[in-house]
Amino acid sequence: MEKNKSLHAFIKDEILTRIKSNHYKKGEQIPTELDLCKDFNVSRTTVRTALNQLTLEGYLVRIQGRGTYVAEQKVNQSLSQTVKRYSDQIEVQGKKAEITLISITVVPASELIQQSLDVSLNDPIQRIERVRKANDEPTQYEIAYIPWNVAPGITQTHAETSLYAALKKEFNVHIAKTTEHVEITLADERSCYHLDCELGLPCFYIETIAEDEKGQKIEYSRSYFRGDKTNFVIERDYPMEGK
Repeated sequence: MEKNKSLHAFIKDEILTRIKSNHYKKGEQIPTELDLCKDFNVSRTTVRTALNQLTLEGYLVRIQGRGTYVAEQKVNQSLSQTVKRYSDQIEVQGKKAEITLISITVVPASELIQQSLDVSLNDPIQRIERVRKANDEPTQYEIAYIPWNVAPGITQTHAETSLYAALKKEFNVHIAKTTEHVEITLADERSCYHLDCELGLPCFYIETIAEDEKGQKIEYSRSYFRGDKTNFVIERDYPMEGK
């Protein structure tokens, strides 16, 4: 065990390694707490702390009266430059993708929206509230804001397919660039309701501003991703330096 590493952290890493190496397979029941105590020669409290953390992070599922099982693989989404739609990213992982519209309303631009989209205060803004799912499980709750004069009359069909594709096809608006700010947050009452998770679950929180090829700000969105169901991949290319 590494120096200064707590016992439960060490055990958590060992179990996680077994999951990621497929020693404990997806959907398979892992050894009981008692067996793990014997395996690692530690107390039940130490094992339980490690299992609780892995459950909170979405690697394990604990079923009352039945035991602890390896959870389904997290939904993998890219934060790198990509033209792939959400459904394409999910379906390539063998999962069924779905986008459900909660509401579309027209609201006056607040000071925050004014600053984020370079519009005037009280300008009409379309507020689009959606939930994304993988295999019928909510993974992302999103609120997007698009000025009315950019794409007047966004419909449910637009919102439940690819919004960016609809902007290009129906309104001749091409999203050329997005700027994303990522933080960690805890699910509040609204987000946990839409994500079907426990209050206080760790979530990824991403604020996005989308621009067209002229630099005009087209969309501002706030998204909450379940931390136990989602992870992200970031790829970077490093060009060779000239000689």
